[in-house]
Amino acid sequence: MASRNLYLLGHPVAHSKSPDMHNAAYRALGLDWEYGLADRASDTEARAFLEDRAWHALNVTMPFKPLAHACATDRSTAANLAQGANVLANWNGRVFADNTDGKGCVAYLQRCGTQFSDARVVVCGTGPTSLAIMHACAEAGASCVTLLGRNAAKAQGMIGAYSERAGANLPDTVFSAGSYDENADDIADAAIIVDATPLGMNPGDPAPFDTKLLTAGQTVLDVVYGHGESTLLHMARAAGCRAYDGAGMLVAQAVETVKDIADITGEFSIPGSIDLFEVMAQAAGFSL
Repeated sequence: MASRNLYLLGHPVAHSKSPDMHNAAYRALGLDWEYGLADRASDTEARAFLEDRAWHALNVTMPFKPLAHACATDRSTAANLAQGANVLANWNGRVFADNTDGKGCVAYLQRCGTQFSDARVVVCGTGPTSLAIMHACAEAGASCVTLLGRNAAKAQGMIGAYSERAGANLPDTVFSAGSYDENADDIADAAIIVDATPLGMNPGDPAPFDTKLLTAGQTVLDVVYGHGESTLLHMARAAGCRAYDGAGMLVAQAVETVKDIADITGEFSIPGSIDLFEVMAQAAGFSL
């Protein structure tokens, strides 16, 4: 099979573990494919890279997920509902878009023993990643998913737009939205809390909400990883929560990316004897 070029598109991306993970996965699958970094500082540069199509597949990270969604010719339900894509596959003259943020988040937490059936979930943030996670939690059986942001009106508008896009495909889940200050009860009552904001990427970043609301037994995931223990995770562990950073979600997203490319192109299959999660986590140096 011919060699293929795959990349992570975003800015900045020099810190990313994605090349280590994906190159290890493709070696394990017997493929002579190369995965690298495409750091593009502006929308103009990113658009030119996307439209050149000198790539077989991409992962896309901040801030280009909406642009990747717009540049695709075919889009999955998850990508459309999130209005952002983090996977693109260039195949037979078409560009297929998906969003694996939500699937990766849920898959990792399930791997850790988290149960979503009938669970109350809070998702922090109002970007494409937050919407993708919200949708995946609902599909996994959550009874109620609340989207929270600093501005309640913006969060409510996001829920309204999501519901309109979903139409008849809207999961059988109660969706609500609000702000961190006004929805303290939702935070306190949640079984699962996912922080999909950028808070935690810089030293001294606060948690998005009052961490006094956390109680033992809750599951808390912060999508940020590689920047040390965030304030949210520190306080969650102190409160007796099951707390995870975003490393496991990153690996699970990478696994979903490989599955996407296999499904879309049909160029390879993934043997049941290969645990891609373990292969990719080990390559990234994560102990999960």
